[in-house]
Amino acid sequence: MIDDRQIQEAIAYYSGKVDPNRNDAVALAACYILQDHLAPNEQRTNVGYSYAAEPERTPDIGDDQAVGDYGSSDFLQAVRGKRPADVWPVMNDLMDTLAAVNPRVYDGVMRQIKNKGGA
Repeated sequence: MIDDRQIQEAIAYYSGKVDPNRNDAVALAACYILQDHLAPNEQRTNVGYSYAAEPERTPDIGDDQAVGDYGSSDFLQAVRGKRPADVWPVMNDLMDTLAAVNPRVYDGVMRQIKNKGGA
């Protein structure tokens, strides 16, 4: 699990770059987001897995299906009703940032995705 020390080191690294690029800015933003979400003095209410029934699917949007209602987190509400083809590039950028900021967490996420059932 990522700890505060690693986040602080990454923030110092990306903040201290002389000629930062777009990817550096994205990585720095991700570090601050992680710092906010992993603050030890705050209670996190959206932790764990849902035992809710399978979500309902929303109607077709053109050739693609819209993302259904999978939960109440900010992220899931933001992607609800969007075309997956519009959401995946954003998620890919996030994963690239995660790989740069914390390869160990990135590897864990990739392992979970690869172990899921499906095609």
